[in-house]
Amino acid sequence: MRSIRVDVSAATILLTEAPEPKVKDRQTGEIAKDAQSGEALMRLGVVFIDGGESSLIQVTVPESGVTDGLALGSPVTLIGLVARPWESVFNGAAAARHRLPGRRHRPGRHTGRCGGLSLMTDVTTLLEVGGPVAATVGGAAYLRVKHPAAYWSTVGLPVSTVKLLGSYGAVMDACGLTVPPSRLRAWAIHALTRREVRPVPPRRGIIRPTSTGLRLRLRLAPGQEPADVAASAERLRHTWGVHGAYVEEIKPGVVELRLIGFDVLRKVRMPRKTAGGFLKVPVALREDATPFVRDYRAIPHQLTLGATLSGKSMFLRHLITGLARQPVALVGIDCKRGVELAPFAPRLSALATDPVQAAELLPVLVELMEDRYDLIKARQGIAPSTPDEEITSDIWGLPEEERPVPVVLLVDEVAELFLIATRKDEERRDEMVTQLIRLAQLGRAAGIYLEVCGQRFGAELGKGATMLRAQLTGRVCHRVNDEASAKMALGDIAPEAVGAACAIAPERPGLAVAGDTSGGWSRIRTPYLSLADAAATCRDNAHLVPDLPALKPFRPAVPAVPVSAPVSLVKPVPAAE
Repeated sequence: MRSIRVDVSAATILLTEAPEPKVKDRQTGEIAKDAQSGEALMRLGVVFIDGGESSLIQVTVPESGVTDGLALGSPVTLIGLVARPWESVFNGAAAARHRLPGRRHRPGRHTGRCGGLSLMTDVTTLLEVGGPVAATVGGAAYLRVKHPAAYWSTVGLPVSTVKLLGSYGAVMDACGLTVPPSRLRAWAIHALTRREVRPVPPRRGIIRPTSTGLRLRLRLAPGQEPADVAASAERLRHTWGVHGAYVEEIKPGVVELRLIGFDVLRKVRMPRKTAGGFLKVPVALREDATPFVRDYRAIPHQLTLGATLSGKSMFLRHLITGLARQPVALVGIDCKRGVELAPFAPRLSALATDPVQAAELLPVLVELMEDRYDLIKARQGIAPSTPDEEITSDIWGLPEEERPVPVVLLVDEVAELFLIATRKDEERRDEMVTQLIRLAQLGRAAGIYLEVCGQRFGAELGKGATMLRAQLTGRVCHRVNDEASAKMALGDIAPEAVGAACAIAPERPGLAVAGDTSGGWSRIRTPYLSLADAAATCRDNAHLVPDLPALKPFRPAVPAVPVSAPVSLVKPVPAAE
């Protein structure tokens, strides 16, 4: 019998009837077999789609040509499809017809034969199905590594929100943050719903998404305290799939749970809105995505320690540039010949570049402090002979027109002031240390604040080192070379923070641990600020240098900014002969 080969390269073929044995004799149930190979034949149905039209086809396939895993509706490939004619007798006339899938035929049932049937797993199918999936997964992985903020906004935020809403009650119960309901509530639930009475978790407020995480307020149940929620912060972090969980007390009975979606300290971006103000400088970012603000009114004196290349100088740059925009007097002591503070000379009221100059500058600051105490006593009507210890007010109680300008003393490499080589140096050292201690003890009321920086600051430096360190309330510890140096900065205020300071990696300059005498501490990191930008800020605000006659002898020389010669726009024309 003649057969016609059918081209199926441009057609889409879908399986509509599962393969089943082809019966040759329905009465006996004999299975049809191939005349040449003797292999049993299978019959199945497919839909043949080509040129916008479809046809239903009954196809006969050898049993070995049917692959496993075929499902209704799956795309298939017909290998070696051929169509055979059939004959019928109508009114004594024989008619031979060929029914083939074609554009001129209406959808109907047609017959055909092929050598095999297989799943369509060619490259086109992989691109159509796997391409978008692979692009989506790869794009999400790329965003998570390179742009975590964008990943959090597109993927992390919706996923974490669904987890929080769906598991809030169960998670709080597992963390032990639930309490038995009141008797009235238990009776109402049992009477109205006949349900099991369950423990009550803290009442949850509205979820507020941010660019770095989630925030929600919790109203604590009777008998709970904020420390209970803080103790479960690590469990909440793992359950809801976030980078960190932090708890802050808002008011009695209400805490704010702050969930951070990614590591904000890996690439520091300061918030647009920071709690700045007079004598308040946002210098770094905390690990809970809030700014670390250096507030001189709240913490008048601070000690900053860190090894070489730990980011201590970057921290000092941010302090200077933040204070340069405010009406304050900046006084510097840089015993490294001024290499750290000299670029900021246009904004400095005084600068000492070696221990000898520092020994001359410190008595002037002490005398300035005493003059301000005399001003306070005169304003309050107190006799000049009254001891300073009985004066409890400060310059902020004076009228604004009489209030002296605040002074911030920046000391870099404080250990250089303690080193001695001769007996004469020892006397000078003792005098400088005594004056620094007096400024630390009495300077706050007179508007004089200390910012002391160094690599190491312990009792081995000599007399007065421990006493001076005790007066420095704020502590910031960058990466240090040994555990003893970390204990010098944090051991007496937050012992548990010593381990965190020792774990700072050299690959993260600017990362530090900040603490205060309240016992609290947190990780912070200072964003990058180039020396040229910091120096330019000081030059632009040089007009804010206050007039302090006592400090004029120590005013650093400001080099003139080179000005390029103006370019003439007139083109010379030679005179005609």
